[in-house]
Amino acid sequence: MKEDNKILRDYYFFTIPQVSVFAGAVLGILFVLRIDIHMALGIFAFLYGLMLLGVHGVVFQHFRSNRIYRLGLIFSLILTAGGLFLLYTCISDFWGSF
Repeated sequence: MKEDNKILRDYYFFTIPQVSVFAGAVLGILFVLRIDIHMALGIFAFLYGLMLLGVHGVVFQHFRSNRIYRLGLIFSLILTAGGLFLLYTCISDFWGSF
């Protein structure tokens, strides 16, 4: 395994679990507050994707040509876009009911 891949793997091992726990805690709080399931999942996906984009943004200059980094970045962008889409559909359904 190349040295850059090992460094990126270790960085992910130390940062992504904290982001996952925080986003999961927010999702749990949204469920306890009995927020609509689609709204809660939209908030969770958007927040989780946004925080993962922050994790990827910190090491962009060093790892931007790495294949593992690019896959993680694409996943984060898809997660953020999916969260925005869920939020948009929930809000448009809410306003459409009036």
